[in-house]
Amino acid sequence: MNSIDRNKSELFNILKAQAFSRGRFVLSSGKISDYYLDARLVTLSAAGAYLTASIMLDMIAQDEIDAIGGPTLGADPMVGAIASLSYQANRPRDTFIIRKQPKAHGKQQQVEGPLLKENSRVVIIDDVATTGKAFVESIEVLQKMNIRIVKAICVIDRQEGAREALAQYKVPLESIFSITEFLQ
Repeated sequence: MNSIDRNKSELFNILKAQAFSRGRFVLSSGKISDYYLDARLVTLSAAGAYLTASIMLDMIAQDEIDAIGGPTLGADPMVGAIASLSYQANRPRDTFIIRKQPKAHGKQQQVEGPLLKENSRVVIIDDVATTGKAFVESIEVLQKMNIRIVKAICVIDRQEGAREALAQYKVPLESIFSITEFLQ
């Protein structure tokens, strides 16, 4: 087993043990679900942050991009880990976070991090994708800034429309895992 497969296997086991629950849950989309994946329980842990960042760095290794980031709160722990690991590997990647609303003070920015220039190429990330709403909101913010979104990556795709929603913006969605892997 290579290191990528080993990292994925370890991350899956941690997610399954610590973040996956059965019950009755209301999702951010308003839908009712009989299972829930609280990926932040893992991405905010030392092992989870490291494994997620390692895997995502492998997933973007061949992409010509200027930065990687995504919507707060899902992307927050991952971008910190990605920035640190990429620097440590001598392949530094700038990161950014997209606020739900522009900041009310200072420079009133909605995108935080090293300044993204017009025509910058970025990858957007999030922990869990259901309908793709957070990704779509991020895409719309970045497109207003004339930023090119190369692709989107999530830790888990719940397979409830995110891929199709992003396709309407011509942004492919990749995932480390799909929900079917957790439901087996």
